[in-house]
Amino acid sequence: MEFRIAHTWNGFPVKHEPVLVRLNLGDGGVMMEVRAPFFNDPPAPLGEPGKPFNELWDYEVVEAFFLNDVTEQYLEVELCPHGQHLVLLLSGRRNVWKQELDLSFKVSRGETKWEGKAYLPWNYFPPNVTKFNSFAIHGSKDKRSYEALYPVPQRDLQEGQKPDFHRLEYFKPFRFNMLLGEEWKQPESDIWLIEKSDLYECNG
Repeated sequence: MEFRIAHTWNGFPVKHEPVLVRLNLGDGGVMMEVRAPFFNDPPAPLGEPGKPFNELWDYEVVEAFFLNDVTEQYLEVELCPHGQHLVLLLSGRRNVWKQELDLSFKVSRGETKWEGKAYLPWNYFPPNVTKFNSFAIHGSKDKRSYEALYPVPQRDLQEGQKPDFHRLEYFKPFRFNMLLGEEWKQPESDIWLIEKSDLYECNG
């Protein structure tokens, strides 16, 4: 499965080569591959490459959201060209109940482009993923750019509206069975079986 993030969050074409997100499925999980322009803006987070970094959404990132639209349980994955990552499990819009999960994530970076590969174990996915969206963020202050695979339709925009990647109603249908066949069943996750009630709000 291959996706190109060709629009800003509010539906305008991006002015650079679109970010490419590719999902390859295996027995143990999903390999998420990113190929993207490297803006190096903002500068790298202070966290160690290869480790989780809280509030990574304030930096240059590519994000993927895997949603069960009935339960509103979803997995959010954020990948940074400098090697940091952030994995969030949410139950209900913005309600994080688990974060900073470990991730196998490798980055190769040139002057103007970067590529990353992250292995997402099935354990991280909520039961019965039905919808998907992907996003990219770069730039600082008034040059901050928010991009979306499935943007907010321009007819739905309100005056003064700000980008919000947790508008789950704009996610589009997505099923792993499209690649693995109708007989395939998503492996159960023991992490989601012990979902906690201590939720907090996510802004990324």
